Amino acid sequence: MTRTYTHPSVLDGIAAGASWADPTMDPATIDWTARRQRAAIPFPLVDGRPVNPYAPTGIRYGRNELGHWGEQQCADAIVTAIDMYGCRSLLMVERSDGHGWALPGGYVDPGEDATAAAFRELAEETGLTADPTDPWVTTLPARYVPDPRASDEAWMVTTPVRIDLGRGWSSPPAVTGRDDARRAAWIPADDLYSVTRFLAHTFGGRVFPAHRDLIADALTH
Repeated sequence: MTRTYTHPSVLDGIAAGASWADPTMDPATIDWTARRQRAAIPFPLVDGRPVNPYAPTGIRYGRNELGHWGEQQCADAIVTAIDMYGCRSLLMVERSDGHGWALPGGYVDPGEDATAAAFRELAEETGLTADPTDPWVTTLPARYVPDPRASDEAWMVTTPVRIDLGRGWSSPPAVTGRDDARRAAWIPADDLYSVTRFLAHTFGGRVFPAHRDLIADALTH
């Protein structure tokens, strides 16, 4: 069965003239030349419509909960700190949209460098500021994320930026949930299991599905 779906919030965004929502309901009317040239991960067009290179998602046509057509580039900050006892913590935020706990991050603005976007979003969502030129900062290759809001015609690609704050902390730097983050917190992070267990027991929360593999990889390597 071919499923077509665009969430009402996207239609509301279009009506309000939101910058994150492409106004057209027909992606075949978009000039895809520039968008495909900027894409971090190449993707095909079929009958003038973009196709998720990692499809199927379960929704063949439409945008599901995403406002753009095709690839949307994001950047996420993977911030870790190790205390004086050798225990590692990962900085996470609770999303305001109900999709769980995630890495601080968000859209890369037009013309913005992905690393700069990760640091901007980090400051906006947690109040934590850091220097992108510090030697303990590593920008990783862009990667597709299995965002539950995606469709076969609208999807997310992120550039992860690792920020290692080092060892010996009596407690990590203070953070506060801001912007579109309900709250921010340092989460014990030996591995993904310890993260999911702590979120469930402490906050009744869960890891944002799009970030599960990203976090697992970051805590393993």
